[in-house]
Amino acid sequence: MTQDTPTPSTGQAVRGAAGRSAVLGAVFLMATSAIGPGFLTQTATFTGQLGAAFACAILVSIVVDVAVQMNVWRVVGVSGLRAHELGNRVLPGAGWLLAALVVLGGFIFNIGNVAGSGLGTDAMFGLDPRIGGAVSAALAIGIFLSHRAGVALDRVVVVLGLVMIVATLVIAVTTSPPVGEALRSTVAPEEFDFLATTTIIGGTVGGYITYAGAHRLIESGRTGVEHVEEITRSSVISILLTGLMRVLLFLAILGVVAGGVSLSADDPAGSAFRAAAGEWGLRAFGLILWSAALTSVIGAAYTSVSFLTTSRTPARTRNLLTVAFIALSATVFVVIEQAPAQLLVFAGTFNGLILPIGFTLLLWVAWRRRDLLGGYRYPAWLLVVGVLAWMLTLYLGYNALLLLGDL
Repeated sequence: MTQDTPTPSTGQAVRGAAGRSAVLGAVFLMATSAIGPGFLTQTATFTGQLGAAFACAILVSIVVDVAVQMNVWRVVGVSGLRAHELGNRVLPGAGWLLAALVVLGGFIFNIGNVAGSGLGTDAMFGLDPRIGGAVSAALAIGIFLSHRAGVALDRVVVVLGLVMIVATLVIAVTTSPPVGEALRSTVAPEEFDFLATTTIIGGTVGGYITYAGAHRLIESGRTGVEHVEEITRSSVISILLTGLMRVLLFLAILGVVAGGVSLSADDPAGSAFRAAAGEWGLRAFGLILWSAALTSVIGAAYTSVSFLTTSRTPARTRNLLTVAFIALSATVFVVIEQAPAQLLVFAGTFNGLILPIGFTLLLWVAWRRRDLLGGYRYPAWLLVVGVLAWMLTLYLGYNALLLLGDL
C-alpha cells in the first residue's frame, strides 16, 4: 500500500464526514425550502395585521410542523424509499398521483421563486428583475452541473440559510421589538387567528417542502433503523431553524409596527425593513429575499425531480433533469416578465391537497406496513401525534378544494 493510498479506516472516515455533511444539507434544504418569498410576505402581512398576537400562531405552527416532519422523516428515513415509491407500494398508482401534484405545484411555484430572486437583486442593486432572475437561475443551474453537485448543494443551502438568519437578526436588534409583549402573547394572545395559523403551516410543510429534507436524507445514506436517532434529531432541527427565521422576522417587523409604521400592502416585508434601517435596510431585505428565493429555486427543483426518479436513477440523470426544471421555470418568468398570479394561487391550493394525500400514505406505512420499514416497530406516541396532525391536514385539504372551486 503506497503512502497516498487511504487506509480502509481513512476511507470510512471520509464517507462518514460526507454523510454528516449531507445530513446537515438535508436539514437546511428543508428549512430554506420553506423560507421562500411567500414565507417573507406571509409573516410580514400577518404581523402587520395581528401584531404581537401573531406569536401564538407561530408557536402552534411550529408544534404542528414538528409533528408532521418527525413522521415524514422517520418513515422515509427508516424505509430508505422516497414518498412516491412508498405510495406505490401501499396502493399502486397513488405514488404517481402524489408525484404529479408535487411536480406541477413545484414547477409553478418555482416561477414565483425565480421572480423573487429577481426582486431581491432589484432591491440590492437596482438590477432589472428579469436579468436578476435569469442570473440567479443560472447560478442554481451551475450547482447541479458541478462535478460534485451534492456537496455544492449542501454547502450553498447552509451558507445562504445562515446569511438569512444573521441578516434578519441584525434588523430585529435594530427595530427594538417589544419582546416581553410578544412572549406574553405566545401563551395568552389578545386574539387568535386560525386562518393565519393554518396558512403558515401549509407554507412551511405543504407541497414539495414536506419531502425536501427527507428525500435529501436518502442520498446521504444515513437511512435504516440504525439511524433513527439521527433522523429524528435532523427532522426537529430543520423545523426549529425555520421557526427561528420566522421568529426573527416576526420580531424585526413587530418592532416597526409597534413604532406606528403602516406596512405597504404591495411589499409589507420590504417596507418594514426600509422603515427600520433606511436604504441599508432595503439592501438587507434584498439580500434576504434573494437568498430565500434562490434556495427555494434549488429546493423546489431538487424535490420535484426526486419525485420523477427512483433510487436506481443515475445521479447525472437526476442533475440534468433538475437543470431542465430550473431552466424552464426561468424561461417562463423571463418571457411573461412576472410570476403568473392566478397560477400561483392555483398552485398554492395544491399545498392543502398534497399534504393529506402524502401524509395519509406515510402514516399507513407506519401503522400497517412494517415490512416496508424493515420490521421496525413504529412508536405509538409518534403515530398518535402524526394522526392528530393528519386531522389538521384534512382541514387544509378541504379548504384547498373550496379554493379550487372558486378559481
